[in-house]
Amino acid sequence: MANNYKDTMNLPQTDFAMRGNLPEKEPKRLEIWREMDIYRRVLEKNADGKPFILHDGPPYANGPIHLGHSFNKILKDFVVKSHAQRGYFAPYIPGWDCHGQPIEHMVEVTIGPERMAEISQPELRQLCREWAEKYVDIQREGFKRLGVNADWEHPYLTFIPNYEAGNVEVFKDLYLKGSVYRGRKPIHWCTHCHTALAEAEIEYGDEVSPSIYVKFKLDAMPGVFEANGAVGDAFLLIWTTTPWTLPANTAVSLAPEADYVMVITVDGNLVMARDLVEAVAEVAGWEGYDFVRDGAGEPVALKGKQLFGLTYTAPVRHDITGTVIYGDHVTLDTGTGAVHTAPGHGQDDYLVALEFDIPLLMPVDDNGVFTDEAGQFAGLSTDEANPVIIGWLREQGTLVAEKKINHSYPHCWRCHEPVIFRATSQWFVSMDKNALRERALTAINSEVSWVPAWAKNRIGSMVADRPDWCISRQRSWGVPIPVFQCAKCGNTVATEATFDAVIELFNVKGADAWFTMEPSEYLPRGTKCEACGCTELVPEKDILDVWWESGVSHTSVCRHRESEGLRFPADLYLEGSDQHRGWFQSSLLTSIGAYGVPPYRSVMHCGFTVDEEGHKMSKSLGNGIDPAEVCDKFGADVLRLWVSSCDYSQDVAISDGILKQVSDAYRRFRNTFRFLLGNLDDFGPADFVAWDELEPIDQWQMVRTVQLLAEVEAAYEALKFNSVYRALYDYVNDLSAVYMDVTKDRLYAEAPASVRRRAVQTVLMNILEVLVRVMSPILSFTTDEVWDHFPPAFRTEEGRALSVQLAGWPRPTDFTPAVPAEADGAVAAFEEMMAVREVVTKALEDARAAKIIGKSQEAAVVVCAPAAVVSTARTFDAAVFEELFIVASVTFEEGVDDEVSAAVTVAAGEKCPRCWNIRTLGGNPVHPDVCERCGNALDVLGYEAE
Repeated sequence: MANNYKDTMNLPQTDFAMRGNLPEKEPKRLEIWREMDIYRRVLEKNADGKPFILHDGPPYANGPIHLGHSFNKILKDFVVKSHAQRGYFAPYIPGWDCHGQPIEHMVEVTIGPERMAEISQPELRQLCREWAEKYVDIQREGFKRLGVNADWEHPYLTFIPNYEAGNVEVFKDLYLKGSVYRGRKPIHWCTHCHTALAEAEIEYGDEVSPSIYVKFKLDAMPGVFEANGAVGDAFLLIWTTTPWTLPANTAVSLAPEADYVMVITVDGNLVMARDLVEAVAEVAGWEGYDFVRDGAGEPVALKGKQLFGLTYTAPVRHDITGTVIYGDHVTLDTGTGAVHTAPGHGQDDYLVALEFDIPLLMPVDDNGVFTDEAGQFAGLSTDEANPVIIGWLREQGTLVAEKKINHSYPHCWRCHEPVIFRATSQWFVSMDKNALRERALTAINSEVSWVPAWAKNRIGSMVADRPDWCISRQRSWGVPIPVFQCAKCGNTVATEATFDAVIELFNVKGADAWFTMEPSEYLPRGTKCEACGCTELVPEKDILDVWWESGVSHTSVCRHRESEGLRFPADLYLEGSDQHRGWFQSSLLTSIGAYGVPPYRSVMHCGFTVDEEGHKMSKSLGNGIDPAEVCDKFGADVLRLWVSSCDYSQDVAISDGILKQVSDAYRRFRNTFRFLLGNLDDFGPADFVAWDELEPIDQWQMVRTVQLLAEVEAAYEALKFNSVYRALYDYVNDLSAVYMDVTKDRLYAEAPASVRRRAVQTVLMNILEVLVRVMSPILSFTTDEVWDHFPPAFRTEEGRALSVQLAGWPRPTDFTPAVPAEADGAVAAFEEMMAVREVVTKALEDARAAKIIGKSQEAAVVVCAPAAVVSTARTFDAAVFEELFIVASVTFEEGVDDEVSAAVTVAAGEKCPRCWNIRTLGGNPVHPDVCERCGNALDVLGYEAE
């Protein structure tokens, strides 16, 4: 009966499952982490470490988390865990943005118009609070499922009293410095949400608008044209895409240095920029036209600023006389070079009107409806007014041309409807008072590190160009602007004492008290209007912009919670790329304004999640992916691995197909761990061998592992998680293809405790310790599972960490045995032989394809190489190459050229029935049917032949 040697082999043994079964296992591990309070334990372990503070930007509490939330939160978890694993004290306080119009709107929709008409403001605020609390809980559970470590029981919420008080602290500082003021100027106004909007709350989308050319009758023919023969009435020809703003017209702006001519057309004598005449004629359909010319026959031309001061009859309000002015905002890209100017409906119009003292009209109310000031158009909405006004202009004979254009137009970030520019009395942060803009730009360019670096230019240009920041909103659910008006004269009452009283009120009772208490109940006794002495004060009705609210988190969180280990400034802010015009900017401006320093040392942004075709994910397109469904199908670790593989600085694609590809990569990592654990089951702390007992390939792999550790640590430090992923993926691929493949013979066939087998296990144990720890920030669930399935002898070590997250970062000095400093040079010769292996591997593949051999163990290889290579090869024993190439025999011969080549033939000898290598059998007399190595192993095992 033939001997069965299978049971004598050291085959892998582990209870670490091949299949991850993550959707079932991960929730159980979350419960383990909850019971052990893993977040708190990590903080305690690193209590004396260098602090690293990632300050969380608050997601909006209005719906379940989506994939963009998950992408962002997982990236933050990578940052925090990679720092914690390296010994940093890294507390992470999650937060939620809980105020604002979207929540208020959802409550309005839920309770209906009838109840809204009768509900009190405190009742409405309570319903909004309950709505926000509901979704904070829903989102919190969603983030926990992703394996994100945080102080989930003590988050910051923008509606808690202490946070609300922080708003007043910062407002007080900026107001008393003169950086906050109340003014009447045009701002973005959403007629659907009935509130002002800041620039950060605007998104741009294409709109089809009416483009019209209208002639404004000048009160007199300009003398220079009259002197050159012009007769009859003279008109300015303007162009606009917002006909509804014509009732507010009070001026026409020209380009100061452009040439303006009078064109004689069927529509009259029209003044416009000379460079645009031909384009306008084509739109207007003029078959023939001429210019007012001088004696030499040249068109008479005046610079725009030479026409300054001319007056005209306003096109709609005939009782108003308009004035010709000029400004650098006028360009000759499109239109006529004569810009209809309504100071109440545009930022450029407003600024140029201030310069020339032009009156501001505002015939549009909060609902976007014309008031009586608009004359015959009163009662129409701005949308309704466009065709009516165009028809009226046509009847008046002043409409020269009309066409539809498709152009980019501002929309509200929440309701996504087009907005209007409308002059109202609002509260603003001045960008130039106290050099706020200049100081912010200095911080951007010199004091903050941006990841990626080019983001500095993006936010820098936004801050350089932004107008004053409108911080007031006409809603109920938010933090009130903490000032008062005199009931008698309307003067603003806001002093250090009133601010301090409001801070105390909010700290004790929250901002709700503003709407339920009288000012006399909490303001210092004797508070009065400085202008008239009246003591009756009315609280401001407007609330603060939600961007202000989230922006002051540097105070309400980082400064207020310093006792919990937070600090100001934070080390890092990390949010989506859109936050360069949102939270990054509002945080910067409020911090610079209040404290003179930026709130962060570095800022990292991530892109948006898009589908496989590059389309932004949205409910309307139906291309969104629910992270909960991903966790239920693939597991959170697969989602986390996908995040690590992405270049987060750009928009990132995800789909079911992409996740399946990532699942394949996950299996590669999992199988690697399983191989390591399976082959270390009988290995213990006493089994490590010395450096000199390692064979050349063992030493080479140890050096490779030290190099991997350095590469991964540098990538984590640089926040380049896709570089971490790539380094690890390439390493385990090479590990599987080379070291694991080459050393299987030693692992499986040598005597269990032989030095040669223990040498391989020594290397594998070092690899396991490195991989499980450095991959823990990414594959948090799986690495903790690996940690629980460590070789039995290591699981019971005294003082062993309960979780890999408590195990710390591996260091080269932790390796057993220690890798000598000169090891890189020592393995350089073997690295040269690895290049030879590539040539041999290709020759073996060709020989198998040609059916010369079956398995590589059957091959005899002759390597022909340059003298230097052969010389290096001869410094190693032949057995080194038999193992490295997994062949029966290897011979090196010196070649005649510089190329390395390999010839493959069938090896002479017999196949050992135990290890399947071609060897001389019978070397061990007790076991004559196997090779000597296997016979010796059988002796050690006490194996008796059947």
